[in-house]
Amino acid sequence: MSTAEETIYMDAILRPNRSLSERGFAIVMGIVAGVSFLTGIAFLSMGAIPVIGFFGLDALIFYLLFRSSFRKQREETRIIVTASEVRLSHRKPNGAESSATLPTAFARVELDDPLTPTSWLRVEYGKTAYVIGRFLTLPERKSLARALRSALKEARAERFSA
Repeated sequence: MSTAEETIYMDAILRPNRSLSERGFAIVMGIVAGVSFLTGIAFLSMGAIPVIGFFGLDALIFYLLFRSSFRKQREETRIIVTASEVRLSHRKPNGAESSATLPTAFARVELDDPLTPTSWLRVEYGKTAYVIGRFLTLPERKSLARALRSALKEARAERFSA
């Protein structure tokens, strides 16, 4: 267990990139609802009554898909590196949490090179690997790997210099 005066070399919280704010979502849904309603009225005036239901169904599906996307954006990973340990904690979109503690001396950071969409950033210890930042872009994974390696190097330097 870490003490209060233990130096923290990295404390990072990773979250998926958010493409649309709640206000932006309300604006987009207002536009979709307005266009669906006006187009439905136009088809109604031409005698195509069932089309109104399909426009409403399209707007509902659009709404549900956005809500599903927002729910997935609740995912979060926290990485803390100290001289003695690397703590990883992950919260899934459904709220389930998992965590792992690895000794700094034996933890290593792996990222396949050349980078491809399936090049996962992993923190490994022995034969166990923890994939972190699946939602990050390739440049973000590379940058995080560099920062994590640097933090581990500094933490090991403190650990072995004492």
